[in-house]
Amino acid sequence: KLPYQPPNSDGWSYHKDSPQSLPPTKSLRFLNKACIIQNPKDLTADGIATDPWSLCTVEQTEELKALIRVLPLWSSGIMMSINVSQSSFPVIQASTMDRHMGSSFQIPAGSFAFFTIAVIALWVILYDRVIIPFASKIRGKPVHLGVKLRMGIGLVFSTMAVVVSAIVEHARRKQAIKQGLLNNPQAVIAMSAMWLIPQYCLHGLAEAFSAIGQNEFYYSEFPKSMSSIAASLFLLGMAVANLLASLILSTVERVTRNGGKEGWIATNINQGRYDSYYWVLAIMSFVNLFYFMACSWAYGPCVDDTAKNEPKTSDSIDTIEELQRARSVVVERQSLFKSLPS
Repeated sequence: KLPYQPPNSDGWSYHKDSPQSLPPTKSLRFLNKACIIQNPKDLTADGIATDPWSLCTVEQTEELKALIRVLPLWSSGIMMSINVSQSSFPVIQASTMDRHMGSSFQIPAGSFAFFTIAVIALWVILYDRVIIPFASKIRGKPVHLGVKLRMGIGLVFSTMAVVVSAIVEHARRKQAIKQGLLNNPQAVIAMSAMWLIPQYCLHGLAEAFSAIGQNEFYYSEFPKSMSSIAASLFLLGMAVANLLASLILSTVERVTRNGGKEGWIATNINQGRYDSYYWVLAIMSFVNLFYFMACSWAYGPCVDDTAKNEPKTSDSIDTIEELQRARSVVVERQSLFKSLPS
């Protein structure tokens, strides 16, 4: 077992550029062995590692630590993306409901996602330009919502969205059965499709809080050398969420079809039990909230929490600019993904 490096002693650690760099941190200290020089033969005469696979720089070790530390919180955000990826079901629901606004105009079934994008854009504008300045003026000091708090609020909104989806679908199916349309999934029932708007708005709030919060969290926690990883980590979560959503859907369909019965995810939406499927997602989302809280507690304070109480320096200004760039990037990406066909 290697002893921990004494303070102010850089002789044991391998630094690529400057030997006066900071020593490795104590977090995940079992990884520090990768950057500790155990034998002078590990370095060439020029101070370069003879085998980069057996001796890493402190910077590389700390980058790996940063990535490992955020993975639990990253995984807790996948559930929100799973809920958002169920975009085809509301389209099917809307196609069986009255989508008229007024006497002549009818909203296309696939255009209800506009409300999600509108809520995201509206919230970003209000948060930066109205809510935060107004709250700061009332309290007499700068007000700031931490990134982990925003991520948690986003997960709460995501859970609320699937709960509302389940309630609305239960009411829609009940009306279809009441009107004798159980075997006619193409018929339009006497129920306004505007009842779908709340769930779209809640999904928009969930993404506005959690998605943007996640991106700002990654940008603030990773060193600048990992900016590309920070930019792609949220998209990786969306990709994993799509795979898991397919797995959950196929599993629910297979389990509920036992005994030759009609599964929950039936071709005929009136005969299926899409509301029960939404409740499954709601339960998973509720459990995920506790998982997120555990991960957040285990992670401890993040850079965003400690930096807000410190005076602004050139480095902090650069960090703020990066966070603002991350926020604009995620809004653009969300708009792009929402514009793609389901």
